[in-house]
Amino acid sequence: MRVQAFMFYGCAIFFLVTDVVYWLWSKEWTGTTALALAVGLAGLIGFYIHFTIRRLEKANGGPLYEDDPDGEIMQAAGELGFFSPHSWWPLFVALSAATLTLGFVFGWWLVIFGIAAVLMSSIGLVFEYYRGHFQH
Repeated sequence: MRVQAFMFYGCAIFFLVTDVVYWLWSKEWTGTTALALAVGLAGLIGFYIHFTIRRLEKANGGPLYEDDPDGEIMQAAGELGFFSPHSWWPLFVALSAATLTLGFVFGWWLVIFGIAAVLMSSIGLVFEYYRGHFQH
């Protein structure tokens, strides 16, 4: 997985070069800022992947099976983690965020309702598997 980290580092370098060239030729701040944010995002994701891989390699005692040239497919066997079978909460979070956004257009009373809805739906999403049928 180290390749993915370097891919994002490469994207960050590409966006940085593009950002400098764009600023020198256009002197326009909106696109320059957007490209600067793209540099930061790509670098942040690359750093996170690189940091996570180093931590996993330290816990594993060596390179991960996907980085090992002599690795076998059977090394990837086993539990990979918990994945949600189904959830309605992302829909409620999206509707709450849309309500909050529309509140900025139509009135502050809707913003207050949207903030409350986003908070409630986010709490529901985070604590979904602490109660009920799928608790673990």
